Amino acid sequence: MGDELLLVVLQRATHVTLQVLGTELAELGLTASEVNVLANLADGRGRTVSELGAAAGVRPTTLTGVLDRLEQKGHILRAPRPGDRRAVQISLTSVGVKSAERVQRAFAELEERALAGIAPGSVKQARRVLMALGAV
Repeated sequence: MGDELLLVVLQRATHVTLQVLGTELAELGLTASEVNVLANLADGRGRTVSELGAAAGVRPTTLTGVLDRLEQKGHILRAPRPGDRRAVQISLTSVGVKSAERVQRAFAELEERALAGIAPGSVKQARRVLMALGAV
């Protein structure tokens, strides 16, 4: 297992993480893509579709359907962006804020359990590797 490609290990970890989060967040009735968007909006900053797509690692055309569902479920609002009426700003509703907080809590708890016993320096290095892979 030590000589597996890093991306194979990452793919496995992603699937396991999504399964665990899916179980832990089942009460929200959200897809993995919807959870991803809420996690990226959890800081409370509104974003355009292109900004949110870049943050979530999703193409804007793919993101549109996810945003449609989140809007129908009452989690987000779309409004003209202040200062640029051509751009649409995505922000959380009060329901969305509560769901995003729940998502953030689940992420933090899972990360804490998964990384317990791993040296902080190793976690920092792993974060750098993952950030580099996400920037490809």
